[in-house]
Amino acid sequence: MCRNFGKTHSNTNSGSETSVTHLKYFSYICICVCACVCAECVQCFAGFDLIQGQCLEEIGEVDEADCCQNPHYGYKAADGVCRSCGPPTWSLWSSWSPCNVLCGDGVTQRSRKCYGKDPSQCENAADNLQTTPCSGTCCNECSSACSGPSEETGACPSQATCPVHGGWTGWSAWSHCSGSCISGQGAGVVTPQRTRKRTCSNPAPSSDTVPPGNSCPGDSSQKQDCSELPNCPVDGSWGAWSPAGPCSVSCGTGIKLSNRRCDRPAPKYGGKICDGPSTQSSVCQSPCPVDGFWSGWSNWGQCSSSCIPQGSVPTRTRQRTCSNPVPSSSPQGASCQGEDKQTDTCNQLPHCRVNGAWGPWSPYSSCPVTCGVGVQVSVRRCDSPAPQHGGQPCPGDGRRTSICKTDIPCPVDGVWSEWSEWSQCKYPHSNKSINCERIGGSQSRERRCLHRAANGNICSGMELSQLRVCYDVSRCLVKGTWDGWESWTLCRPPCGANSKRVRRRHCKPDYSNYNPTIGRRREKATFSGTPLADCGAAPDSGEKYQREPCVNVPACPENR
Repeated sequence: MCRNFGKTHSNTNSGSETSVTHLKYFSYICICVCACVCAECVQCFAGFDLIQGQCLEEIGEVDEADCCQNPHYGYKAADGVCRSCGPPTWSLWSSWSPCNVLCGDGVTQRSRKCYGKDPSQCENAADNLQTTPCSGTCCNECSSACSGPSEETGACPSQATCPVHGGWTGWSAWSHCSGSCISGQGAGVVTPQRTRKRTCSNPAPSSDTVPPGNSCPGDSSQKQDCSELPNCPVDGSWGAWSPAGPCSVSCGTGIKLSNRRCDRPAPKYGGKICDGPSTQSSVCQSPCPVDGFWSGWSNWGQCSSSCIPQGSVPTRTRQRTCSNPVPSSSPQGASCQGEDKQTDTCNQLPHCRVNGAWGPWSPYSSCPVTCGVGVQVSVRRCDSPAPQHGGQPCPGDGRRTSICKTDIPCPVDGVWSEWSEWSQCKYPHSNKSINCERIGGSQSRERRCLHRAANGNICSGMELSQLRVCYDVSRCLVKGTWDGWESWTLCRPPCGANSKRVRRRHCKPDYSNYNPTIGRRREKATFSGTPLADCGAAPDSGEKYQREPCVNVPACPENR
C-alpha cells in the first residue's frame, strides 16, 4: 500500500511552469507505484533489539529483500513475528528461572534464541535450552505433631473480695457551642460555651465490698469558652441631623444641606448599614442666572461583542445630560462644559476562540541513508493560524513519510566462527607415531570469518589459526590419583521425559615423567587425548560414575 499516493501539489503558476508542476506530480506517482508493488511485502523497521527480540522504529511496507539490504534492520512478515535482517546471532542466555516446584526436587531452566535471516545457521543451533536440578524451599516445617495437651488449667485459691475503686471514662467530645457568635461589647460581652463530660464507670466503684470502693476524684464535666467564634453582627443606627449649612449659591435657588452619621452605633462585624440618605437638603432662594450642570453618567452600555476577536477590541458607551439643572434662559445661564458621551474598550472580555489551521506541507527531506531503505519526512505546522484561547487544534497528522530506496546493500561486518577442535597431536618432522611416547608434537585449530558482505569490516584480530606443542596420550596407560568428583553435567535432554545428569570421579593422570616444556623455546606442553588412567579402586563407595534422574522436567515445546 502506498501511504502518500494522494499527495497533491498546489498550482499557482501558468504557462511553462504549469507543465513542470504536472511533470513533477506524475513523476511522483510513478515512483510511488513502483515502491508499493513488491513481490514479498513486509513491515520494515530501522532497528532490531537482540536482547528482547523486538523490532524498533517502523519504516513502512517494502519488499523483504529491500528491507534486508541493511543488516541492522528488522521486519515483520504476515505471521507478525519480528525477525532480524542480520547474520545469525545468539542472544544472551536468559536468567535462570525460579525452581518449578515449591517443595522437593524440580528443575530450573534458561534459554537463548538465534536471531537472523536463517536461525538454523547459528553454531550449535539445537543448544538453546539448559536445565539443572533445584529444590523448592517452601516445604511445611511443622509437619510433625507435638505430643501432650496445648493448655493446662488449675484452681485459684479463695480470697476475700477487694474493693474496686472508681475510674473515669474518657472525656466525651465537646458539645456544640451555646451560641453562634460573641455578643455585646466591653464589660457586657457574652461568650458562648461548650461542655464535655465523663462518668465514673471505668470501672464503677464497688458498693458491696468492705470497705466500699473510692469514687473518682475531680469533676465529671468541663466548660470552655468558644472564643474562636466571630462577633455577632451589630446593625448601624443613624445619629441626629446636624444643623443646616449655608446656602449653596449667592444668588438664585440654592440648597442648604444637613448631615447625619451612621454611628449610634456604627455597623460592625457584618451588621447592616443604616438605611436611608445621610444628607438632606432644603431650598434657599436668591435670584441669579442658573448655569447648566451635568447629570450623572448613565450606566455603561453592552459591549459590541461578547469576546475579543483577533485584530480588534469591542467597545461600550455611556451618556450624560446637561439637566442638573438645565441652564436658565432668563437671565441666561452658562451651558455645561465637556463631552456628553464616552467610549470605553472592553479589555476585560475573554478572547474569542481561534481554531487552528494547517500551513503548507514542507518538501520531503532527502533520503537519510546511503544504503538499503530509509524514510523521507514532510511536515506541516498548525500555525495558519495556530489554535488560541481554547480553539480546536488542527485535525490530522503534522508529519507524513515516504519510503526511499537506494538499491545498494549495506556493509555486513564479519563475525568469527567458534574455534574448531584441536587436530591430532603429531610429530612435526615426519609421519612418525608419537602416541604414548614422551616425544613432543604439535596440533592446531582454525576459525573462519563468516557472513562478511558488501565491503563490510573484516573480523577483528588476524589470528585465523592457533598452534601448540603437545604429547599424544590418547588411550595411553598411565598411573593416576583420585581427585574428587567432577561437576554434575546439565540435565540431558533439557526437556521432556528421561532427562538425566551425570558426574564422574576424576582420575588425575600422573604426567610427572614427562618434560613440562617442549622444544628449544620451552613452550608449555599440552597433553592431547584421553589416557587410560589407572587410579586403582575408587575410595568410599567405590563408585567411579554416578547418574541421577532430573525430576519434574517440563515437556519440550512443540517447535523444538
